[in-house]
Amino acid sequence: QVQLVESGGGLVQAGGSLRLSCAASGSIFSINAMGWYRQAPGKQRDLVAAITSGGSTNYADSVKGRFTISRDNAKNTVYLQMNSLKPEDTGVYYCHADIRRTDLSFRGSWGQGTQVTVSS
Repeated sequence: QVQLVESGGGLVQAGGSLRLSCAASGSIFSINAMGWYRQAPGKQRDLVAAITSGGSTNYADSVKGRFTISRDNAKNTVYLQMNSLKPEDTGVYYCHADIRRTDLSFRGSWGQGTQVTVSS
């Protein structure tokens, strides 16, 4: 069994910063890509940022230059540093990881989500 546990969400004023963390634990053999998704009320869940095991990154156009994704492979943890936050960044942020388990099965896993609210 694999768990992804997110932390770091909260309420912040526009222009402020937050740092999200997501730690994976359990029956993990290796982790490929990790990423953060955002779901605003009444909208679909969209990719915000992703990072490969080798450190290559990809960002949604709306967050380029403001958000930075990073990971610590030794800790099976991915981070999202969010600066210059805007009210439109509000939503539930979900962590996702493509995990090969100790039984060698390979599939994606989701965290439970953490709420980020940016006030204007």
